[in-house]
Parts: sequence; C-alpha cells; structure tokens
Amino acid sequence: MVVVAILAAGKGTRMKSNLPKVLHALGGKSLVERVIDSVEPLSPSRRIVIVGYQSQEVKTAMDSISGLEFVEQTVQLGTGHAIQQLLPALADYSGDLLVLNGDVPLLRTETLQSLWQTHQENQNAATILTAYLPDPKGYGRVFCDGEGVVQQIVEDKDCTAAQRQNRRINAGIYCFRWADLARVLPHLQANNAQKEYYLTDAVTQVGKVMAVDVEDYQEILGINDRLQLATAHAILQQRVKEKWMMAGVTLIDPSSITIDETVELEPDVIIEPQTHLRGNTLIATGSRIGPGTLIENSQVGEKVTVQYSVVTDSVIQPGTRIGPYAHLRGHVEVGAGCRIGNFVELKNTQLGDRTNVAHLSYLGDTTAGTQVNIGAGTITANYDGVRKHRTKIGDRTKTGSNSVLVAPVTLGDDVYVAAGSTVTEDVPNDALVIARSRQVVKSEWQKKNQS
Repeated sequence: MVVVAILAAGKGTRMKSNLPKVLHALGGKSLVERVIDSVEPLSPSRRIVIVGYQSQEVKTAMDSISGLEFVEQTVQLGTGHAIQQLLPALADYSGDLLVLNGDVPLLRTETLQSLWQTHQENQNAATILTAYLPDPKGYGRVFCDGEGVVQQIVEDKDCTAAQRQNRRINAGIYCFRWADLARVLPHLQANNAQKEYYLTDAVTQVGKVMAVDVEDYQEILGINDRLQLATAHAILQQRVKEKWMMAGVTLIDPSSITIDETVELEPDVIIEPQTHLRGNTLIATGSRIGPGTLIENSQVGEKVTVQYSVVTDSVIQPGTRIGPYAHLRGHVEVGAGCRIGNFVELKNTQLGDRTNVAHLSYLGDTTAGTQVNIGAGTITANYDGVRKHRTKIGDRTKTGSNSVLVAPVTLGDDVYVAAGSTVTEDVPNDALVIARSRQVVKSEWQKKNQS
C-alpha cells in the first residue's frame, strides 16, 4: 500500500507569472496533472497534493480529478516542512509514502514502479531516485557505498568543492516507510544557509536508505523558469513523435510539427509540416492533415484531408475535404464525403453527407441536410443584435452566389435560392426563391448627369 504526496505549494518566482508554477501547461496538461497521471498505474490508496501559494486556484484547476486530497502549507519553509503537514492526515497510516514534486513533469510510470519495487524488496526505510547529470550544478549530491546504500546527501549550496565533483544527484523523489519518517519529522532542524527544513535531512535519519538511478536523467528535470519549460516541451515532443512514428504514422518534417500527448493517431495518418494537434483530438487512419493546420479537441474520420485550416471542437466524418483556409469551430459536425473549401467558416453547424460549401461562405448556427450545395458568398445572418437564431436547410437544396439567409428561417428540400437573394421567410419544398430587387437600366446616365 502506498500513499502519494505531491509538493505543489511553491510560488515559482522565476517563472515571472501570476499563475502558480505547477499550473503552467506542458503538452496539453498542467505540470501537476502530469505528475498525477504518472502515479495512476501504481493504484495509490490516497493522493495528497500539498498546496500553498494561490492554493484555491490550484484546487479549482484540479476539480475534475476525482479522489484528490489537499493539505495546506501556509508558509513555505522547505520540503521537510511540507511533509510535516501530513502528520495529522496520516496519523493512523502504516504503509509507504511516495513523495513527488509538482514541477517535475517528465517522470515515467516505469521509473516510479522501479523505485517502489526496490523499496519493498529491500525493506528500506527510504529509497531515493538519483541520476548522473552532465552538469549537476544546483542539485544536492548523493554519496553511496558499493551496494547502493546512501551514506550522505548534501545540498548544492552546502557542498564543498570536492563534493561538487560528484555528478550523482538527488532527484527529489522519495519512497519512505511512513512510520520511520513520521518518527523523525518533528525533529528536523533548519541548520543550513537557507534556514529551511530539508526532507533530505530526514532521509539520513530514518534507517537504511538506498538509491535507484534513473536511466534517462531528462525524466527528473524540474521546471523553474520559462527556458526549462521550453526544454521540457522539446523532450516531451520528441517522445510523442517517436511513439507515433513507430506506430505507423508519417510525420513529414517532425521538427515543425507539435502533437499534444492527449492526441490519438491511427496508422497510415500523414501529418504535413507546420501542423499542430492539440487537446483530445483523434485522427483516423488514411487521413492527411496539413500543411499549416491546427486541430484541437476534434475527431477526424478516415481518409479526410485538411489543408491550411483551423478546426476546433468539431467532428468530421470520413472522406471529407477541408480547406485550404477554412475555419471550423464551436461544435461543428460535418458529414461524410463533404467539401468545405476556401475561406469558409462554420460555427455551431451540422452538415449532412455529401454537402458542399466550396468557398467564401459563413454558416453559423445552421443545420443542413444531405447533398446540399452552398454557393459562393452565402451567409447565414444568425444574430439579431441580442440573440442567436438557427437556419435549417433541407436535403439537396442549393443556394446561389451572394445569398443571405436571415435566421430564424427554414428552407425545405430541393429548394433553389436565386443568386443575390436575401431570404427572410420560410421556403417550402421544391421551390425557387428570388428575393432581390428587379434590375433597372437607365440609358445615357453619364451624359444626363454631366449636362
């Protein structure tokens, strides 16, 4: 049995932001959400987030995650002080405690499983995650014997010149036998340059402690400023793109493509350069996305093409062509075999199968049937200055160029709208509607006006 505690109380001054550091986004999730996700396969009995700076904002941001508990650290006096706040919450607990940092978002679940397994198999009082860094400046150094048993941990600021030559660092990830840790927590001392209570001091007092080295040191990189956030993003992107290419997805020029970890791609999808896939997006097999495309929180069916377009919160059925330069937003649903072409905007609109909106049109709050053809320049005037209204277009209806459909209005099946019409009343099935002024030609107009 293991309880997870996540340290998320710090302000993150170096981020230079009003947003708490742990809520900054990385690949579609906040830093602390990534840490929470990494422990889910361990099935912890409790997940406790230790909050402090803007604690209510942090809590609110995680409202959608069920089962989380929060403990307040009203004054931030170091990692040891943060874990001291757990003493009341874990008064009757006798299992293990896994301590993670809310600003270390790249840890793999497999690494945490290895740490916990080593802890249990060796019956350690504590087991710590360590890594060999090319440049360990800023990290506490870990000194072990030949069996991996920890002899000493020294914070970087308290190291001697000789101790700083050791590249084995403390990653700040710990697994404790809680009973042993709870015994020493009340006796921690702030005998250091920062006058803080270090959790590392407790490590050396609980009993037998072992170190587990992480294979990829990039997993334990923390986020303290925007530069480190960008570095973490690059690492995460490399992981994500390698995963999808090995799964049968073609990425043309991967360096110009970004893909959130929350995105799902099926084999034989092709992603063109300068394309960005975000949020809860699914791209089905055989689709070709890009170049120059943004898709967010949308589902794209099989054999769809999307070029130089923006698609958000929408569903596109198989065989449809989108773009170039189309914009779909606000819960659009496009049927199978449709064509949404140049400079078309759809908002909160549902289109049936084999419907075409080929160019230069805006459909807002519209429902259209199957085999509808929307002529160039057609607009649904959906807003009266106070409220939005819907337009309904029946099957096989065709609108001429430069038509305006003033909502609320319904066009039946097999309707023809003459070019240049402004339609303000409902039109029955199988009708031609002409709603425009009769053309007037006045001869010799220039000659008369010059006299």
